Amino acid sequence: MAVSAGDLADLPESVVIELRRTAAELLGDVSSYADDMLDYILDRIPEAGADDDLRGLTLGSCSSNLEAALSMVRHGIDVSAATAPVTALEHARAMAARGYSVDVMLRFYRIGHAYFSERILAGIADFVPDPALGLAVVANLQRYAFAYVDRISSEVAAEYVAELDRMQNRVRAARTDAVRGLIAGDRIDLGRAERTLSHRLTGWQTAFVCWTDREDADLTRVGAAVGAHFGSRHPLLVPDGAQALWGWVSTARAPGVAPEDLALLADQIPKTVRISIGTPARGPGGFRDSHAQAQRGCRIVELSGRGAPVTSYPELALVDAMSGDLELARAFVTTELGALAVKGRREEEERRALLAVLDAQGGLAAAAGELGIHRNTVLQRLRRAEERRGRPATHRVAELHAALRLVHVLGPVVLTPDPGRT
Repeated sequence: MAVSAGDLADLPESVVIELRRTAAELLGDVSSYADDMLDYILDRIPEAGADDDLRGLTLGSCSSNLEAALSMVRHGIDVSAATAPVTALEHARAMAARGYSVDVMLRFYRIGHAYFSERILAGIADFVPDPALGLAVVANLQRYAFAYVDRISSEVAAEYVAELDRMQNRVRAARTDAVRGLIAGDRIDLGRAERTLSHRLTGWQTAFVCWTDREDADLTRVGAAVGAHFGSRHPLLVPDGAQALWGWVSTARAPGVAPEDLALLADQIPKTVRISIGTPARGPGGFRDSHAQAQRGCRIVELSGRGAPVTSYPELALVDAMSGDLELARAFVTTELGALAVKGRREEEERRALLAVLDAQGGLAAAAGELGIHRNTVLQRLRRAEERRGRPATHRVAELHAALRLVHVLGPVVLTPDPGRT
């Protein structure tokens, strides 16, 4: 329970007089007590003397807090009126700037209170000869000191957290500016950018984008998993709003981004998250280009409304190049596929069979193995696909292959409904 002005009024007059007189006498030697308190704290918290500035702020905080608390007791001021001295707030900011934890910072106040109890209150007999009166003075000073420290430590902790927020905001802003400058192709100081980002820009740069429609997805953890897959424990991660994350990995060699290279990574990704990976490229230009590809890969995956958990740009490059104008892409698919360019289960089976055969350069056995069906089934679907198309698969092979790839990736986006079906 704190001692307030009301509490003092309830105390015997002799106790109130001694409390105020004792506080006044202690104030007369406050500088000496502050020096002694600093030594007491340094013995128990070596961090307090890490540098001259911090040592000076610690001493200033000891002096200003002792003077404030004793002055309030001397004048009967309610402890609820106490506010943290300027030096105490600056001390909290200095602790945050030097990377000390809030627990270390608050320990200063616990140790300071211990000093007050051990050294100052232990000598009250020198100020109050009457043992009974001295005991009452000690008890009430102790209660006031506890209430004061409790109140002030809350304020300095809040200032510590606010300073951390300010520092983190400055770091985030600097990182964001550096990233946007690199993406825009601005002329930058490479060394400064690397220090700001804690990311090497001279090696192979592999960019990725993670996104989700869920509020509870931990994209930072996903980004760390991508970095670990490519051999980096500290990938550069930059949030893009609440549901997207940009990332870069810097490596000495270009990592593999083919589907078979990403299979293990895909197994680690939550079902609600999608990842688009750009083509690895060198240096600051590669940082920019790989990111642009990862972003375009996002567009293709979003257009299709489906796709694997992890997709790399080389898988989508052709479709990206051909789908900038969706109306044009849709017309191209219709021209090349004819009646095969409509939505339907059978058409889908026939298109997949035709694409597998073209991917296998005409090999029916290889296509059957890829699709997991019998060779004769592949042949039957191939023939039906040619009938729907109205011309053989050997006619305009390159265009046919491109149209099938567009449908395979984008699906219904470039198909037309079959007017003959309900």
